[in-house]
Amino acid sequence: MSSIFDLTINELESVLVSNGFKKFNATQVFEGIYKKRVSSFNDISNISKELKEFLNKNYSIEYFSVIDKLTSSDTTKYLLNINNEQVECVLMLHNYANSLCISTQVGCNMGCAFCESGKLKKVRNLTCAEIVGQVLTIEKEENIRVQNIVIMGIGEPFDNFDNLCKALSNFTNSKGVNIGSRHITVSTCGLVPKIREFSNLEGQVNLAISLHAPNDEVRNKLMPINKAYPIKEVMEAIDYYIEKTNRRVTIEYIMLDGINDSVESAKELSNLLKGKLVYVNLIPYNSTSSSEFNRSKKENIMKFYDTLKKNNIEVTIRKEMGKDIKGACGQLRANYLDIK
Repeated sequence: MSSIFDLTINELESVLVSNGFKKFNATQVFEGIYKKRVSSFNDISNISKELKEFLNKNYSIEYFSVIDKLTSSDTTKYLLNINNEQVECVLMLHNYANSLCISTQVGCNMGCAFCESGKLKKVRNLTCAEIVGQVLTIEKEENIRVQNIVIMGIGEPFDNFDNLCKALSNFTNSKGVNIGSRHITVSTCGLVPKIREFSNLEGQVNLAISLHAPNDEVRNKLMPINKAYPIKEVMEAIDYYIEKTNRRVTIEYIMLDGINDSVESAKELSNLLKGKLVYVNLIPYNSTSSSEFNRSKKENIMKFYDTLKKNNIEVTIRKEMGKDIKGACGQLRANYLDIK
């Protein structure tokens, strides 16, 4: 039996019509599970007994259990049991909205040197239902509604492209989770063909690129993906996305002491991004016990920031959240597996 959350509304319409039901029944079911958040198909009051029987026979409404939960003043990190796999997501309470960072894979094969998630190799892709279910589970757990979704947890989203796109459809559909596309951001380490494919989608959501270096020499050492898709190709893909969507791209740049945080690196990054519709998000590094890297000194982060500003590059320093609760992506899952 499969999860109802694995179907887009178009897919559900096709299934229902092919089984003798009406196309509009799909809207009734979607509004029942996403708007009213019923826990049973029997609780959808405006559908027939026959449709309830069909749904109960073929589909489930699947939420996940919480294995572990760590909370600070503004952040809660969850380890969920998703069909016997352990998956992380993080709820961040901003003064303007509730944001949830979710995962797309169990483990990750991208192997970024600074990333805890990359030390635990990919087990499998998450299904559409397993991606969507993270949001629904946390909303139910905390009795809240999430206003922003950041697809930046464990895994490379574009390495699970089809399931990602189905989940985005359910997130943005007005009869589904109903979160505006401008309130959803997908982060990629730079799978160039998928960036281009993503650029052509309708209902475009925000794009973030994990760059983390101003040149190929440094990026090759930090991110193996750069050997397949070097910075020049990533920049061309960014230009294509901007041309197609007229949307600003976020450039993520993790600050590593003595690696990529010099003023010279800031100048090189400025030259790379000059004239592009982008902004840089500087990320203070969350060190882990198994990491060979250290966080950049505050003074070096500020010098880097000032250099970008002087070169007319829009830049922010990410507000730190969850530092005291194993904030680095993958830490909670890694600790759980070590203990287990």
